[in-house]
Amino acid sequence: MSKKKLTLPVQIVIALIAGVVVGLICYFAGVPEFTTNYLKPFGTIFVNLLKFIVVPVVLLSMIEGIVSMGDMKKVGSIGWKTVAFFMCTTAIACVIGLVLGNIFNGAGLFPQLQLAEGATWEGATSSNFMDTLVGMFPSNMWDAFVKANMLQVIVIALFLGGSILAAGEKANLCKDFVSSAYAVIEKLMNFIISLSPIGVFTMMAWVVATQGVNILGSLALVLLCAYIAYAIHAVCVYSFAAKAFAGVSPLKFFKGAFAAMIFAFTSTSSAATLPVSKDCAKNLGADEEISAFVLPLGATINMDGTAIYQCVATIFLATCCGMSLTLGQMITVVVTATLASIGTAGVSGAGMIMLAMVLQAMGIPVDMIMIIYGVDRLFDMGRTCLNVTGDISGALCVSAWEAKKAAKK
Repeated sequence: MSKKKLTLPVQIVIALIAGVVVGLICYFAGVPEFTTNYLKPFGTIFVNLLKFIVVPVVLLSMIEGIVSMGDMKKVGSIGWKTVAFFMCTTAIACVIGLVLGNIFNGAGLFPQLQLAEGATWEGATSSNFMDTLVGMFPSNMWDAFVKANMLQVIVIALFLGGSILAAGEKANLCKDFVSSAYAVIEKLMNFIISLSPIGVFTMMAWVVATQGVNILGSLALVLLCAYIAYAIHAVCVYSFAAKAFAGVSPLKFFKGAFAAMIFAFTSTSSAATLPVSKDCAKNLGADEEISAFVLPLGATINMDGTAIYQCVATIFLATCCGMSLTLGQMITVVVTATLASIGTAGVSGAGMIMLAMVLQAMGIPVDMIMIIYGVDRLFDMGRTCLNVTGDISGALCVSAWEAKKAAKK
C-alpha cells in the first residue's frame, strides 16, 4: 500500500502548531535565546531564498500574463473592458484594505514588536507622490533588478510585455524564451515554497519565544480585519456592480455565485474553480462566449483578495516593527499591489511572494513575513473566494456592456 503524503497546507499547519509549542516552552522556560541562536537562522535562510526569487517571479510572470492576452486587437473591446474592470476593483480593494488596516491599527489592535537586539525598524522616509511617480521609471534596468526596486521591475515588465505584443510574429523567439524561463522559475519557486514548513516552524518558534502569547491574539485580529475587508468588498463593490450594470440583485448574485464561492474557499484555487464559475455565471445570465474569455483572464489578473491581504498585512507588519506608513507610502502600496495583480495568478504561494515584493517596496524587513505566513492558509481561503466572486461579477458586467453595445448597433 502506498503511503499518502501530507499536503503542503497540512505540513504548514503542523509546523505552525509545533513552532508555537516550542516557542511557548522556550518563553516560559526563560531560554528564548535558544530559538534565536539555533532555529531562527534556518528561517533566515528561507527568507533569503524568498528575496532571491521575488524579482524573477514578478518580472517573468507579469510578462507572461501580458503576452498570454494575445493580440488585443483580436479580443477588442471585451479585453479592454475586462482589464479595466479588474484593475479598478483591485485599486478599490487596496483602499478598503488600507482603511480597515488603519482603523484596526488606530484602535491599538496591532502590536509593536521588538526586533533582534531590542531595536525597532527605522523605515525610510516617505517621498511625495510626484517623487514616487518619477521613481517608478528606471534609468538602468539592471540596477532595478539588483536593488529589487519592485515598482521599477513592474514598469519594466509592462513595457517589455507590451513591446512583445506590439512586435507580433517577430517576437515569437522572445515569447518562447519568456514562457520557457518562467516555467523554470516556477519550478524553482515551487521548490522554495515546499521548504516553507521549515521556515514557518523556526520563525514562529522564535517569534513566540521572544514575544510571548500576545502575538497569537494579534494574528487573530489581523485575520478578522482581512475578512471584514473581504466581506465589504464583495457586498459594496461586486454585488453593487452586478446590480448597477447587469441588473442582478445582490441576493440573486450571491445565491447564484454561492457554489463557486464555496468551492474556491475550500480549494483555494481560482483555476480549479473555473468550471463551477462558468456554470454559475451562465445561470446568472452572463454570455457564455464572454464568460469563456473573462473568467480565465480573471483567474490570471483579478487578485482583489490578494490586494486586500497585502495591504492589511503590510500595515500590521509595519506596525510590528515600529514603522508608521505615511500617505505617500500607502499610495505606493496601492500602485504596487494593483499593478502586481497582473502577475499573481497560477503561482503556488503567490500571495506570499507578492507580499514580500510589497514589503521590499516599503522598506520593511522581509523577515517579518514569517510572523504572518504561518496562518497564510486561512487568509488564502478568503481571498480566493473573493477573487472568484469578482470573476463572476466581471463576466456579468462585461456581458451587459457588450449587449448594450450590440443593441445600439
